[in-house]
Formats: sequence, structure tokens, C-alpha cells
Amino acid sequence: MAAPHLAPPPSPDPRFVLRGTQSAVHALHFCGVAQGPGPPLLLSGSQHGLVHIWSLQTRRAIATLDGHGGQCVTWLQTLPPGHQLLSQGRDRTLRLWDLAEGRSTVADTVDLEHVGFCRSSILAGGQPRWLLAVPGKGDDEVQVLEMPSKTPVCTLRPEAGARPGMPMCLQLWQADARPLLLAGYEDGSVALWSVPERRALSRTACHPEPVLGLGFDSPRARGVSGSAGKTLAVWSLDEQQTLQVCSTHEVTNPGIADVTLRPDRRILATAGWDGRVRVFRWRTMRPLAVLDFHRAPVHCVAFAADGLLAAGSGDERISVWSIYLGL
Repeated sequence: MAAPHLAPPPSPDPRFVLRGTQSAVHALHFCGVAQGPGPPLLLSGSQHGLVHIWSLQTRRAIATLDGHGGQCVTWLQTLPPGHQLLSQGRDRTLRLWDLAEGRSTVADTVDLEHVGFCRSSILAGGQPRWLLAVPGKGDDEVQVLEMPSKTPVCTLRPEAGARPGMPMCLQLWQADARPLLLAGYEDGSVALWSVPERRALSRTACHPEPVLGLGFDSPRARGVSGSAGKTLAVWSLDEQQTLQVCSTHEVTNPGIADVTLRPDRRILATAGWDGRVRVFRWRTMRPLAVLDFHRAPVHCVAFAADGLLAAGSGDERISVWSIYLGL
């Protein structure tokens, strides 16, 4: 049964707004400045295939990367320490960009065999080798590669009799040095995979609609997912790595396009098709704010290490918020 909906206080105003993406914003990622302390950079990916790198000091784009042939950029991620960028597009490519010393060149490309909206995921700790999970060739498959060699590690296929549909979102993580993958699927289920064992350890039905985004708090073994419906599902992993839904929380309108936890794991933010960003206290799921600024669907949300929150929308604007930094 869904937890009761409590009305949060009126919406504050954004700290500032970034304009000039030239099309809807579908991906956001904060990146620390590799050359030393200072405000982070904000990276955005647009519907028309451009990646903009924004200075939060000047509030202007300092570089534009054009590597996806005009096709939507759906995912952005930097590798530690921050001078390499991964961008995924609906042109079926994943580009590795070299951003060191002011460069903006494509250093490598991973060709994808799936054209859906599923965002990829990495497991990297600053080592030369790292793992990349991408949607696989089969509609219901996930492929894991060792990078930068692009060596196939495994292909994760649903267990016999399971028909979860396409993977919609992925998150690699590690427990006791064992790489694991959480995947949200088209049928509304979330599955936990063991990468070394190439098998699903657990699967649970979280939503009646496709899962569009998920976040995972690994120290607490607790996660949250949003879907095309109105409900956020909070779930946990027990000591046997079994997924179970703990609670559900209904919002006003359907369509939760993205879910992200602040790095300190105290605050949760969601992106809504209704143009609103919803902010919750993660431990209790108490609603803290509904940020009602955008005039088109919000496709993505991202937190910086210092707590700044950014939201990207179909109205071609990026709102940047400074709220609940003391929580």
C-alpha cells in the first residue's frame, strides 16, 4: 500500500538557469575540475546530439562536443579523475572523449547493438581497467565489457521463463570485491545480477509500468526506482541478496523519468514528465519540495558532490538549485 502523500512547501526559485542547449536536455552529469579545487563543471547532453560543458562560475558553455550525428545523447559519465568522458547516443555509439589539457577529441568508440533509451553504467575506481554495462544485442540482454580493451566479460540473459522485456536502466556496483548489476526492466521488475556468475540472484516486481530510473544506496543495501506510472518503489537487499519491495510512494502525475541520490545519500530527487522535480528525504521518503519551474517534461536530474542539484528539460533549459544543503 502506498504511503500517504504529504504536501511539501511552495517551490523555491532556482539559483540560476543555463540556456543555449538548442534542444531538449536528456542527460546531465557533474564533474570535478581535474586541475584542482573549484566549482564543478556541468555536462549536458541534448536531443540533437550535442554535449555542452558548462562553467558554473560564468554560467556559460565553455565547450561543445558533437559526436553523435545529431542523435539524442542519453547518458554522460566521467572516469576518475575526470579528464575522460563517456557519452552515449541513440546513434548506437558510446564515445570516449579525451578532455585533458583543453582537448575535446574522441579517443575511442564502443558500437552498441541496441537503439533504446537504456542508459549504460560503469564500475571504475581509478584503475586502468574498468567495467562497462550496456544494453545487449538481444532485446532483453545486458552486455558487460572490460574497458578500455572492450573485452567481453559476459552477456546477461533472463532466466528461463522470465520475460522482463528490454532493460531500461542499469547500475553496476561492488560487494565484497564482486561486481554486481542492478537492472530495471520494461515489465516493471528490478533484477540483481552477479557478473562473475552470469546469473540473476534475485528479481522483484516493483511497478506495473516500465522502470525508467533507479538509484541505489549500497551501504544501506537499499534502492529506489521510478517508472512511467505515479509510484516510487523503495526496495532492499537482504543478506541472501534477495530483493524485496519495502514501500511505495505515489506522486501526483505519472512519469518519473529519472531518479538520483545525493552523494551523501540523504536526499533523493526525481525528474517528472509533468515538468516538476520532486525532492525527498531519503531515509524516510518524506517529501521536502516540488520544484515547479520547467514548462516541459524534466528528463534528467543530477547532484554535484557539494549538493547542487541540476535538472534538464524539454524546454531546452537547465535549472540549478541550492536547497537542503544542511540536511
